[in-house]
Amino acid sequence: MSEPDTSWLSVKRGDAPLVVSLPHIGTDIPDAYDRGLVSPWLARKDADWWIERLYDFAADLGATVIRTSISRTVIDVNRDPSGVSLYPGQATTELCPTTTFDGEPLYEPGAAPDLDAVSERRTRFFDPYHAILRTEVERLRSRHSHVVVYDCHSIRSVIPRLFEGTLPHFNIGTNGGTTCAPELAASIEALCTGSGFSHVVNGRFKGGYITRSLGEPGKGVHAIQMELACRGYMNEPLGPVTEGHWPTPYDESYAAPMRDVLTQILNTCLTFAHSKA
Repeated sequence: MSEPDTSWLSVKRGDAPLVVSLPHIGTDIPDAYDRGLVSPWLARKDADWWIERLYDFAADLGATVIRTSISRTVIDVNRDPSGVSLYPGQATTELCPTTTFDGEPLYEPGAAPDLDAVSERRTRFFDPYHAILRTEVERLRSRHSHVVVYDCHSIRSVIPRLFEGTLPHFNIGTNGGTTCAPELAASIEALCTGSGFSHVVNGRFKGGYITRSLGEPGKGVHAIQMELACRGYMNEPLGPVTEGHWPTPYDESYAAPMRDVLTQILNTCLTFAHSKA
């Protein structure tokens, strides 16, 4: 039997006690999974645009960086595979999304993936992503007494279906303080407070399945999700976006102030983990 294709999964290994996860930067939709989609643009609309460029300094810090090129429309590796909602009572998307964040249908009527299709996608993409996350955490825990898993995300600043008003720039998620040591969360919050950007801790976004499944501070694994409002690092039109106008190009000078804060945050994660040695 041939080995499964994992060319969509990228792992850059470092030796520092930090794993950086980029689960939603992918825009690839293999031919087998594009049947019945309403439009290629809608299928890619909710990607975490330019996050890989914003955090491209992480590997230089010695972090292990894990990323997928597969679009979240194929499968969302940050959802609970059991189908349980991460945010009960609030609008969200599924393991294999059928709508955009704005509620627009992604598939033509009757074309959405059925249970067998979802299961196949889970086996091919979801399970390998989480397997490599755990493998790398275990590898680093064999060398360090404490390891930080930092899960990188971004989202448009105004999406009425998901949240009221305008999202803060920095949205720190630790599932109500259960997935990482409180002193680490406090240190990151302090950096955000002094940055001039707005922030919230465990607000609308408390951390997805990656953060919740890996974070075990009592066992030396501290997981934190950072959801960035896009306007903090790109020229984002607030409100609805249209094809041809989204995403806007990456602008290094525009992104620089937020990137500087993120550099401080990842260094703080490293200082914390090393201090526990």
